[in-house]
Amino acid sequence: MKKSLLTGLVLSALSLPSFATEVNIQTSLGDIRVDLDEQAAPKTVKNFLQYVDEGFYEGVIFHRVIKGFMVQTGGFSPEMERKQTHKAIAYEGNNGLSNYRGTLAMARTNDPNSATSQFFINQVDNAFLNHGARGGAGYTVFGKVISGLDVVDEIANVSTRTVGPYQNVPVSPVTIKKVTRVN
Repeated sequence: MKKSLLTGLVLSALSLPSFATEVNIQTSLGDIRVDLDEQAAPKTVKNFLQYVDEGFYEGVIFHRVIKGFMVQTGGFSPEMERKQTHKAIAYEGNNGLSNYRGTLAMARTNDPNSATSQFFINQVDNAFLNHGARGGAGYTVFGKVISGLDVVDEIANVSTRTVGPYQNVPVSPVTIKKVTRVN
């Protein structure tokens, strides 16, 4: 009886749906493997994966890099031309996830419901970006780096400059070669 009950429990656990989706971000400086949290941020993950599946991120650069803060990508070509995006998604920042080192979060304007394709990877703990930290909306965290944090640090260490209205642009472009689903 105990053995069949234990076997049943193990089989039940094995048949539970998996909500973990991993993607690999292949950059010109190395790979960053990311685990996306579909339970905490379902609309955000769905949006991100739509861009991944369309190949949208291929050839975009890390266009905003601030050492000791974060590295941002997902919207500009190496010529600093903005890519056309889908419509903005609803804010999901009140999901219990925090902007800690190695987490991915959606970039947006002052409107919490304005995120499209751009995202950033926190190089350090940035609790001030969390929901409620400044009395309102924060930045929606939707994943975390599971390998390649050294690549994030390498990106954060590149020299930057101002290009037109854009500050903190790497002098030598750091490009996303490809983003693919791992599972």
